[in-house]
Parts: sequence; structure tokens; C-alpha cells
Amino acid sequence: MSKHVFKLPDIGEGVVEGEVVQWHVAAGDAVSEDDPIVDVMTDKATVTIPSPVTGVVSALSGEVGEMVAVGSTLVEFDSDAVAAPANEPEPAVEPEPEAEPAPVSEPEPAPTPAPTPVAPEPVAAAAAPSGKVLASPAIRRRAREAGVDLAQVRGSGPAGRVRHADLDAYIAADGAISGAAPSAYSTKRTEVTEVKVVGLRRKIAEQMVISKSSIPHFSYFEEADVTELEALRQMLNASRDESQPKLTYLPFIMLALSKIMPDHPECNAHYDDQAGVVSRHGAVHIGIATQTERGLYVPVVKHVEAMDAWQAAAELQRVAGAARGGTASLDDLTGSTFTITSLGRDGGLGATPIINHPEVAILGVHKARDMPVAKDGQVVVRRIMNLSSSFDHRVVDGANGAALVQHLRRMLEHPALIFM
Repeated sequence: MSKHVFKLPDIGEGVVEGEVVQWHVAAGDAVSEDDPIVDVMTDKATVTIPSPVTGVVSALSGEVGEMVAVGSTLVEFDSDAVAAPANEPEPAVEPEPEAEPAPVSEPEPAPTPAPTPVAPEPVAAAAAPSGKVLASPAIRRRAREAGVDLAQVRGSGPAGRVRHADLDAYIAADGAISGAAPSAYSTKRTEVTEVKVVGLRRKIAEQMVISKSSIPHFSYFEEADVTELEALRQMLNASRDESQPKLTYLPFIMLALSKIMPDHPECNAHYDDQAGVVSRHGAVHIGIATQTERGLYVPVVKHVEAMDAWQAAAELQRVAGAARGGTASLDDLTGSTFTITSLGRDGGLGATPIINHPEVAILGVHKARDMPVAKDGQVVVRRIMNLSSSFDHRVVDGANGAALVQHLRRMLEHPALIFM
């Protein structure tokens, strides 16, 4: 029986260490060559490292959140052992809600009970070193709603982790025994789940601290009547061909901003507070805050000033899709000069968005809705969208920030101006 020691390889681009973000295996797990074993985050990107051999994991080096140097031991394998069949992949974990903008998640489908449930032996699930049952937040929520004590569920995942299928089988078997589904109120909730702030979540936390602690924000709110813009959007979508993406409000807002930025150069800028220099950009590179399963990313649509609506929509779709799919390049995620954050259907009435340092301004876009408004002495129904914005008060005066938003409002209310 031989041992194989696998060391953290040179990931390239001058990286000398990486943070362990997530282990996909545990000691005792059988793996095949090229199976994912660990996610490591560098200053450049998060990399999933595959197994170099087929065998059994005998030891891991580095806890989640720890930094591991390139060339140091990462995993030890027993490469003579015969790998057992791999467990079926775990269903995707539903992302926890974020304070920052996020697309609406699809509802999780209801589990399908087995046709002939067999009651499992009451074996407690394996627990983490702290004594807690290993299970994802989505499974814990389902267990709470079903009144199930997860400690009584046999886990079939790595290290005894409880999977959706394990919970399905337990609920089905318990229902067959008791003749009734457990009440959601029959079990007291006493668990405390500790989540380490690591990887991208840690990077986001650090960036937010820099932005909020170093930038004196001031926020400004306005509403825009987008009735005419909605009519234009519907007409263009109805006449588009198969090669053209569906238009949302964002491409029009991006084009409007690119049109008016020459009149508001102080808002399309970076501020280097160490050097005391403001760099005003002619190019309009718009970052779009995008929620993903791994956290918040800000992919960038470059040179919006040189695009039409279809091009802006297509590039927005590409970079946001790459961010959600984990395939975004470093160029896709850097270089923005102004950021838009949109909460979509969860848009609410207002927010105080945090500036994406070293930028000096950010725009929050909220859900458009039909509202009764007074127009020409009559109460009519119009489509209204709220806008929130924040500015760096060190370099953008209140009047200048307000002027940008008012200029944008006029463009959105009279969309022909965007194309003139």
C-alpha cells in the first residue's frame, strides 16, 4: 500500500499561496483521477483542483479559510486502494439571500417520496467536529419545516453529510410509520449554524469595509416615469430576430448613462485617495452587480458608449452569464468606471447602495410598477421606476450628483433622446 503526497501546484500569474475555500472530499473518501478535491481562492480567481490519482484520501492539509503556500502538502492519498463508486452528486444548494442585488431564485421542487418507503434504523447522522450535523442550509430549512430532527437522519454523503435524498427517505418512512406528516411546529429549533467567512465572501467583506469606511457617501433618490420606455421595449422585443437578446430596462439605462456622462465627468471616475488624484474616464465601462451561487460579482460591460441597445444587451448577458457560471475572465471582472446595482423583482422602494471602490458613484435600479399619478390635471396609471444613487462626497458635490440623476430621468422618460 503506497502513499501519494499531492502538493498545491503553481497556479500561475505569480500566485504564491491560496485560501482553502471548500473541500469536496474528506479523509476516507474514495476518489477517481480528475475528481474535484478542493477549491482554492487566490487574488486572481477561485480554482477547483482535481485529484491527480485514483485512490482513497488518507489526510487533508489546511482547514477552510486557511492560506496554503504553493508547494506545500495539500492531500495525501492511498493510491493502491481500489476506488469505490462515487456518490451521486449533491443537489445544488439554494443560495442564501443577500443584502446586495440578486436575481430571483427558482423555487426548489418538492421532493418525490419513494414508492415503497422502508423505515431506516434510527442511526444518528454523522456530526462535524463541533458536534453539529453536516447538512446544507437548504436541507436544514426543509428539516425545520417538516419538523425533523436532523440528528436522527442517516447521512449518505461524505463524512456522513445529510443529502436531500436522505431527508426524503426519512420523511417518507416516518410518514408511513406514524400515518401522518409531522407538524412544522412539533420540533423546537435549537441549532446554531456557524458559517466561516472565507473565499469570495471574505473578499466582499473586505471590499465593503474599504468602501464604507473610506468613502463619505451621500445618497439621492428619484422616480422616473418609464411608460414610454416600456412601450419601446415591448415593441423592440416583439420585432427582434432569434439572434438578438431580449431587452430589459438595463441596456437602455446603460446607453442613457453613456450618453450623458460627458456632461457629468466627475461621476465617471476613480479617486486615488492616497495620491489625491481623480481620474475622469472618457470610456464608459459599466459594472453590473450580479448575484451568483458563490457570492456577489461585478462583471463589466466595456465601452458602452460605442454600443447600440442590442449590443449592450448581448454583452450584458455574456458577462453576467460568465460570472454566474464561474467562467468569467479577469478582464470581465475589472475596469468598471461606474456601477449599476439592480434588485429586479425584489427591487423595493429605495436603498443606499455602497460605492464600488475606487469608483465615485453607483446607481440602484428598482422594480418598475404601475402607479396612479397626476398628469395634466387627471389621475392616470403610469409605469414608475425608483432610482437610488450614492456618490463620493469628497469629489462629487450634492448638486452634481443630483444633476446626473435628473439628466438620466429625462432620458428614460423621453427615450428618443437616448438615440439622438
